[in-house]
Amino acid sequence: MTTPQQVAVRKITPADLDRVTEMMTRAFDDDPVLNFIVKQDARRVARLRMFLDAGLRKLTFPFGETYVADGIEGGALWNPPNGRPHGTLNDLKLLPTLVRVAGLSRVPAVIGALQKAEAKHPKEPHYYLLGLGVEPELQGRGIGTQLMAPVLEKADREGMGAYLESSKERNLPLYERNGFKVVERIELTKDGPSAWLMWREPRSS
Repeated sequence: MTTPQQVAVRKITPADLDRVTEMMTRAFDDDPVLNFIVKQDARRVARLRMFLDAGLRKLTFPFGETYVADGIEGGALWNPPNGRPHGTLNDLKLLPTLVRVAGLSRVPAVIGALQKAEAKHPKEPHYYLLGLGVEPELQGRGIGTQLMAPVLEKADREGMGAYLESSKERNLPLYERNGFKVVERIELTKDGPSAWLMWREPRSS
């Protein structure tokens, strides 16, 4: 039985960015979707780090809803309602990073998979959990729940929904305990990974 671990959760600061990226790289090392996106060669880990760094520095941190355990045991990267614009045109800004991460020949397949997920993204305002990561040796101790708590509590106060895409079936119980429900499972490519699309209605006090 895994022993629960209490952590102090706070917002990510600029001084944390490098350490958070390194932690997330370890946390997502076996992620099926990210390993589909990232070219599997001798530079795989460096490519994974580059992709996660972009997700933190460009897609989430500037919008003010990124959280970390004080010892950098884990992090939660959110987009607030009406924060980062979603859609293909906006995401084209990341094309140079995507080329370096996926390799030029794989970019069309990767963009197709990302667009398939993006097409399912809810249109109504909501909090979007882009990434939740915990150090591999500390997973299963309740740290993920603690990391999500500040934004989920805020969503409840505001009467706002929350959304995420889980790339691992084994993570569904964690999200379900926190109020998310699977609305659809999609195959991102014919022979590639799946994603479980999950929505959370706000809880009344």
